[in-house]
Amino acid sequence: MDSQTQVRQYLINIEQVLRDHALWQETLPDPAALDSTQPFCMDTLDPVEWLQWVLIPRMHALLDSQRALPGEFAVAPYYEMALDSSRCEREPLLAVLLELDAFFNPVPS
Repeated sequence: MDSQTQVRQYLINIEQVLRDHALWQETLPDPAALDSTQPFCMDTLDPVEWLQWVLIPRMHALLDSQRALPGEFAVAPYYEMALDSSRCEREPLLAVLLELDAFFNPVPS
């Protein structure tokens, strides 16, 4: 499987976890919320909203335009801290985010 296909599959997996846990939203947040200058829009969006409205569309846009993907990438550490351990979606979401991070940060052999 080529790298673009792999990344798309990770994005699909993230979306599926959000849908499985009824976190996928049909209504776009206020446009001002997406203009945040904070990492992960932490001052304007819930962590799972950032995945849906920022990460997934921007990664698809990079893939669609065949632009270079990030050289290094790590979102799981933020989600380990940002998601309350009592949230039922925490573990499945962390699992797919860790896979995405591992793709962009392979362990040297």
